[in-house]
Amino acid sequence: MQALYDYLYEPGFSLKVMGFVVGLWLILSHGFALLKPDLVKTQLKAFPRNEKAGVPMVIVGFAWALILWSGMDLGEFFKIEKSVQAIIIGVCVGVIIYVKEFIAVRALGFLMILAAAPILDAAFLKDPQSRLLLVAFAYAIALKGMFWVGMPYLMRDQINWLLAERKRYLIGAGAGVAYGVVVLICAILWW
Repeated sequence: MQALYDYLYEPGFSLKVMGFVVGLWLILSHGFALLKPDLVKTQLKAFPRNEKAGVPMVIVGFAWALILWSGMDLGEFFKIEKSVQAIIIGVCVGVIIYVKEFIAVRALGFLMILAAAPILDAAFLKDPQSRLLLVAFAYAIALKGMFWVGMPYLMRDQINWLLAERKRYLIGAGAGVAYGVVVLICAILWW
């Protein structure tokens, strides 16, 4: 596990690599939403209560948390490392068994919170100021992730609001593509 932790967090991804990853992900995901709106709308509507998607995402999220806990320098807390590892595994099993309501939303929110750290780490104290595009994105997904974990019905309401009018859907998908293009251009030219 230490090798995987070191790969992800020590020294972490460069600003350029993270810019490529975030930019391409935004362009591809939102571009697909523009090209296949009927498919995406159907999937978005079904996602909040999709247990088949939620359980694997819960497992990935808790595995990521386990890797994070097992790899970091715990200082004086090294004595409880094994106990917390057992708790993480136990909570993962408990969430899968007992938290059926909006499990996909909660899992996605948890993954978004975890994903913010490597993005912020890649942009930490780097030049130029355009790196703040990644910082803003990281804080946005972390904040949204916290709300979705704590109040998962918000995602359902946000999806319903977005899909209520065709114009909103197009603006949302178009904005995602545009932000991705800007991030990708910055990664190519300046980072």
